[in-house]
Amino acid sequence: MNYINKFTEQIVNPAILFLFALALVYFLYGMVVFIKNADDEKARNEGKQNMIWGIVGLFIMVGVYGILRIVIGTVGASVPTTLQRHL
Repeated sequence: MNYINKFTEQIVNPAILFLFALALVYFLYGMVVFIKNADDEKARNEGKQNMIWGIVGLFIMVGVYGILRIVIGTVGASVPTTLQRHL
């Protein structure tokens, strides 16, 4: 079980946090494009699409976090404290 905790703490957690941050930045980029191009319909649609995909990415990362907690709990390992602290 110690191996699972170390793997989760050193590899999976940073990957989840990085992808969560990436989705958040993509959403914010879409928001900036949407606001900046308020008069251009084509650019506004591009901004909307970026915001939608950013939100989808955020939901996926939250789902991955939940699935990870379920799997770790099922195999009997404890949830690493770094994962609890960051999410």
